[in-house]
Amino acid sequence: MEAVNDVVAAILFKDEKVLIAQRANHDPLAGLWEFPGGKVEDGESPEESLIREMQEEFCIDVEVGEFFDSSTFQYDKGTIRLLTYMCRWTGGEIRSTVHQDYLWVAVKELDQYTFAPADRPLVEKLRMEYGELL
Repeated sequence: MEAVNDVVAAILFKDEKVLIAQRANHDPLAGLWEFPGGKVEDGESPEESLIREMQEEFCIDVEVGEFFDSSTFQYDKGTIRLLTYMCRWTGGEIRSTVHQDYLWVAVKELDQYTFAPADRPLVEKLRMEYGELL
């Protein structure tokens, strides 16, 4: 049976908008949007991984809050389980080091962006739970 790789992502709000990031041109999922994060490394908890990834990819500090939801998707390179957490920005200025773009988007406008397959069910849940509020 194929191993499932855990990946974490932040649901990070600022001024009633959520942070989304666009995959870089050299990436197999180039141009697709996602909630920012990355792979859980050996010996890390998902929360520790998310703190590290946000520092590496956006140069910001976050506080990881409650678990939001997960999504499992089989890509050509393997299966991932995407674990998302509500996060709070606690320090630093955003500077993207990996993605070709990032945006702060109202939840009700997320359907205007093409998301990576693993992120799509999470976008839908976010829209269901927060779409009327934000």
